[in-house]
Amino acid sequence: MTDQKGRILIFTGDGKGKTTAALGMALRACGQGMRVKIIQFIKADPAIGEVAAVRNLPGVELIQTGLGFVPAEDHPDFLQHREAAKRGIFLAEEAIRSGEYDLVILDELCNAVALHLLPEERVAAVLHDIKPGRIIVLTGRGASESLMALADTVTIMSCRKHALESGRPAQKGVEY
Repeated sequence: MTDQKGRILIFTGDGKGKTTAALGMALRACGQGMRVKIIQFIKADPAIGEVAAVRNLPGVELIQTGLGFVPAEDHPDFLQHREAAKRGIFLAEEAIRSGEYDLVILDELCNAVALHLLPEERVAAVLHDIKPGRIIVLTGRGASESLMALADTVTIMSCRKHALESGRPAQKGVEY
């Protein structure tokens, strides 16, 4: 690996494609013989397409630490979601500090912060541990200005039109 400084990318916004873009980076990295760790902070469905696909990619691991859709903070189940997010950030910190992975994707981490599952300061502390030449990707709606300031590259995806708004159901291969 290079002596180049670690790199942070964020894919955020209300448009579709944040996770898709990060998975494209995982595919590209895999093709370059790089080791990839993907941690999904909100998703909890082992039947989604990326989980099945990653099983066939050498050097790529995916872990879902989320519990699915996050309820309001006053809901009794909210604390379980917060604990799941804490597990995810622990695994992220472990993966980043280990230096074992060239690319670490923290899928929906921005959502986890925006929904108050994780304190932003904790996430920022983890991002400061990047080893030279390593790449960290954060995805999710609601990336804060502070997190975006830490990043080298920020892409904000905006939704002009979405099939779901016109009543089309989520489609296999597109939304999951």
